[in-house]
Amino acid sequence: MPDKLLGKEVYAMIVVPVKDGENIERAIKRFKRKFDKTGVVKELRSRQQFNKPSELKRIKMQHAKYVQSLHAHDEA
Repeated sequence: MPDKLLGKEVYAMIVVPVKDGENIERAIKRFKRKFDKTGVVKELRSRQQFNKPSELKRIKMQHAKYVQSLHAHDEA
């Protein structure tokens, strides 16, 4: 997530050190994992359209019910 500094967004660069003899495919996989954890793509997609606050609340409640049912199923 970007930090706010004097009204400007500041982004950190993703650094993936590649060790000697390490497979480049593994390094790419580590990069992709780090990139996914930043949530940039998720934020970009959410900003493409406006969602009403009531709609966001409804979606959040549906997700909470779903997660709760998963936990209840695991306990049973």
